[in-house]
Amino acid sequence: MRTKRFSEQQIADALAELASGRDPEVVCADLQITREILDAWRSRYAGAALSTVRRLRDTETELGALKRMYAELALENERLKALLSRKR
Repeated sequence: MRTKRFSEQQIADALAELASGRDPEVVCADLQITREILDAWRSRYAGAALSTVRRLRDTETELGALKRMYAELALENERLKALLSRKR
């Protein structure tokens, strides 16, 4: 599983720098990221407080775990159905 390279605080700080008028190219160079990543952060977290960003990331993590759990249960259910249909 891929880990996040930047914390919520770093993302919020980068977006605050942009809001204060700092050149996006300088922010990208400081963080060693591409302009596309910065634009994605801006579109995703624009205007959000740090607590909101943390809550969003926690929710996304929880959603990923729930999706994996559902997939495992669905596969197990299909296996059990197949096993039951063979026994008849």
